[in-house]
Amino acid sequence: MHANVGDRLIVEGTRVGDHRREGIITEVRHGDHTPPYTVRWLGENHEALVFPGPDARILPAEGREAGAPTG
Repeated sequence: MHANVGDRLIVEGTRVGDHRREGIITEVRHGDHTPPYTVRWLGENHEALVFPGPDARILPAEGREAGAPTG
């Protein structure tokens, strides 16, 4: 998994009753764009350090392809 600042992280619920979480990546800590990422969770008003699991996917920021590094 590779991401850039501004990309969206989508985490699908894996159990009944879990809801989908969506956040904006605000910091990429490694030069190769791999996790962990700092994510500002939408609707939850907080940031967290996230190591995405297999239930997660990246939606690239508008105008960019998935996994394409910036800068």
